[in-house]
Amino acid sequence: MRTLLSTLLASAAGLALSPAPADVPLRGFFPQSIQAERDLEARFKAMPDPARMREAMRRLSARPHHVGSPYDRTNAEWILNEFKSYGWDAHIENFDVLFPTPIERVVELVAPTTFKASLQETMLSLDPTSNQQSEQLPSYNAYSADGDVTGPLVFVNYGVPADYEELEQRGISVKGAIVIAKYGGSWRGIKPKVAAEHGAVGCLIYSDPRDDGYAGGDVFPAGPMRPAQGVQRGSVADMPTYPGDPLTPGIGATKNAKRLTVAEAPTITKIPVLPISYGDAQPLLAALGGSVVPAAWRGGLPITYRFGPGPAKVHLRVKSEWSLKTLYDVIAKLPGTTEADQWIIRGNHHDAWVNGAEDPISGLVAELEEARGLGALYKQGWRPKRTIIYAAWDGEEPGLLGSTEWAEAHADELKAHAVAYLNSDTNGRGYLGVSGSHSLEKFINGVAVDVEDPESGVSSWKRVQANRIINGSADARRDARDRDDLRISALGSGSDYSTFIDHLGVASLNLGYGGEDDGGIYHSIYDDFYWFTHFSDTSFVYGRALAQAAGIAVLRLANADLLPFAFTNLAETIKTYVKELQSLRERRSEEIAERNRQIDDGVFKFTSDPRDPVAGPKRQRPAPQLNFAPLLNALDSLDRAASRYDRAYARAVSEGRSGVARSVNARLVQAERALTSTEGLKGRPWYVHMLYAPGFYTGYGVKTIPGVREAIEQGQWEDADREIARAGAAVEREATLISGLATTLGGT
Repeated sequence: MRTLLSTLLASAAGLALSPAPADVPLRGFFPQSIQAERDLEARFKAMPDPARMREAMRRLSARPHHVGSPYDRTNAEWILNEFKSYGWDAHIENFDVLFPTPIERVVELVAPTTFKASLQETMLSLDPTSNQQSEQLPSYNAYSADGDVTGPLVFVNYGVPADYEELEQRGISVKGAIVIAKYGGSWRGIKPKVAAEHGAVGCLIYSDPRDDGYAGGDVFPAGPMRPAQGVQRGSVADMPTYPGDPLTPGIGATKNAKRLTVAEAPTITKIPVLPISYGDAQPLLAALGGSVVPAAWRGGLPITYRFGPGPAKVHLRVKSEWSLKTLYDVIAKLPGTTEADQWIIRGNHHDAWVNGAEDPISGLVAELEEARGLGALYKQGWRPKRTIIYAAWDGEEPGLLGSTEWAEAHADELKAHAVAYLNSDTNGRGYLGVSGSHSLEKFINGVAVDVEDPESGVSSWKRVQANRIINGSADARRDARDRDDLRISALGSGSDYSTFIDHLGVASLNLGYGGEDDGGIYHSIYDDFYWFTHFSDTSFVYGRALAQAAGIAVLRLANADLLPFAFTNLAETIKTYVKELQSLRERRSEEIAERNRQIDDGVFKFTSDPRDPVAGPKRQRPAPQLNFAPLLNALDSLDRAASRYDRAYARAVSEGRSGVARSVNARLVQAERALTSTEGLKGRPWYVHMLYAPGFYTGYGVKTIPGVREAIEQGQWEDADREIARAGAAVEREATLISGLATTLGGT
């Protein structure tokens, strides 16, 4: 599993750009500490070794290592021994989680002709690990309901709510049908969820070659793209409700934990679902009748794409073995000194769907080199102020299992002690992508300035700036040239940061390089050492760059005299979110008014093609005005408090007033927590952050100020006003905390 990095395509070579904020005093360090920190970082940056990363990847991806497999445990034990050899205090923490694995899988066309899908990825002689069939998980979707169903087939494009609106207008029902959806447009678990809500009895998901195959380049093994029999495995649990073990929401899945039954677990799909290749999908789609789909729905297969239903009828059978499997989270620690009760946490997962060289081993080998470098510094006598915790999570792929269960089990400690969580997942060639808490935006910009991009020879910061100027929107170009800091995007869900930021309110960052390696081997048997060393970061220099970036971030957070949070960027970014919400309300109001007028004027009836009729939509309630005042007033408070804090912070640092640091640091730990609510979001209380969450119908894609945004999108206007007030209360809490910190620092 991974989150999407920014679309990053261009080179920075030869461009005259505005200067990066280079060689300024390190944020969080008093003047007397800066040179020592620079010297320490210079020693650290020389340590990550691409050759070691290559060999670690070869070792860790040598065999399939999904949750519950023998090699998953073997890898965890090897990683544990590596941490210990680096000088870390390390152990394995176990959790027992529900992880179904397939027993039976059948997809067959039973009318008007017959065809049985192979449901098997092709072994390749030049790819030595692709033939490990006895150890590979078959292609399937974890947490699919068991079922044996037969029904007419209906093509639903990407299977998101807007696609069902198109079907409804055309008089096409999926009730009692099996739907077939393309991967893309949303997280995969949304597709069976929405299908079941519309009455479907089964769901197939395939990778269309227009999105993930030969339309993007040569297919593997001639090139990096998904071949005809390649299949994307993945979880379809309803993680926008909650991630982690489906049977233990909100608590760690220890041996004695109180568990739901499988039937009670709300995140397991209501209908059976299977992923298939585009090779297996083509005969099914070709058998569909009915109207031709709109241009935007058409894929890259050499067929005429039609809606159905009929004459194609499909039989789908899914049966899994539903048992608990043991997770192996590897947890390593370097103890702090003067502020040991504050924790800096760094993580990357180690489990994969199959061999997983790119996902997740490309990120994990960088993390291991960071740990080796920090351990070497520790052996040489360096001691961090704060405790550093490194984690290699298990069970991320099925649903963020290892990180969620660990964080839920240690929730009280983390709320008291966790300063920040830094995550990575996959890594490749290209540009440094960063998402996360905007209170850490200024800090991570400073890190990016100090890490060289291995292809261009300029800083990672400069290369990202160049890309945004060349490829960004007008607003992105203006920001890249004129703003002090490059913007980072918000976090929703999709990797191991989710529990930390969404559920516990721990300030978080997700880092990784990418953008230059097009690839179609995600969650397939071809995500292996052969593919990675032929088509991705073949020299592992971007692995070294990630180790340098994340390692320096850990060093600065662990060593800082004053924790390097800054809140002016946070205040400015929330303003942009509120403007987006106001614009969204206006746009929805105009859309509803125009659509209602079209209905009244009869334009749908007059324009409908009698040979391909399209019914008009239903009238909607006009959009009322919303009361944004609670959120706008809170933003004014936050803006004033953030400016006060920035001035007080600069003065305290320049004057070297270290006496205030300890008191301020202890309260800064709670800054992100102030943005959470004990109630959580409507209908999914596990998500408590008022600014960030995954979308209810988009999955991983972040929703900013999610309660308000989703209420507006769904026309739930009373809820929207209530959520505005709740978000405003969270921002006001943040403003009050920051204002108090400014006073402690001596601000006016």
